[in-house]
Amino acid sequence: MRGLGTGRGSEVWSLIRFAITDEKTQRERECEREMAGEEENSEFYLRYYVGHKGKFGHEFLEFEFRPDGKLRYANNSNYKNDTIIRKEVYVTPAVVRECRRIISESESGNCDPEIMKEDDNNWPEPDRVGRQELEIVMGNEHISFTTSKIGSLVDVQSSNDPEGLRIFYYLVQDLKCFVFSLISLHFKIKPI
Repeated sequence: MRGLGTGRGSEVWSLIRFAITDEKTQRERECEREMAGEEENSEFYLRYYVGHKGKFGHEFLEFEFRPDGKLRYANNSNYKNDTIIRKEVYVTPAVVRECRRIISESESGNCDPEIMKEDDNNWPEPDRVGRQELEIVMGNEHISFTTSKIGSLVDVQSSNDPEGLRIFYYLVQDLKCFVFSLISLHFKIKPI
């Protein structure tokens, strides 16, 4: 029996590994260099809030990345008399870079962030179901969005601006996943 790393099979795996690592296009490499250069001198801030007031009081999820690298997280649910979860942690510049990358590559796949071009004028207004807020400062650009809670992609498709709201929806999903991973890894809690 041949061991791993010998024979024809290892050549195939080497080719696969090479193909995977060489996946990045020239444009992606340029984008990474641009972002790395911008990050040194530009401001970055992000805040996301989703919540509603209902039967169990004010229930919400909120997180923010501050310019000094502090990640603040709060999750409040009064269901079964749960208490508010508040966590703060300083993250490394690599984590901030990854957060910026998620925003920069939102929907477009390149370093021209689609979300920074959007306008929430045609998005559903916050209502009794709840509200979402997203604020981002990247360099000279500052955006702030407010809309109602989005239950599913059906809500997105039925809006007056399905394309813009879809970009917002997927970016928020990516950011929540990222933050939940950071919080659960660092604090060993379940954020939902």
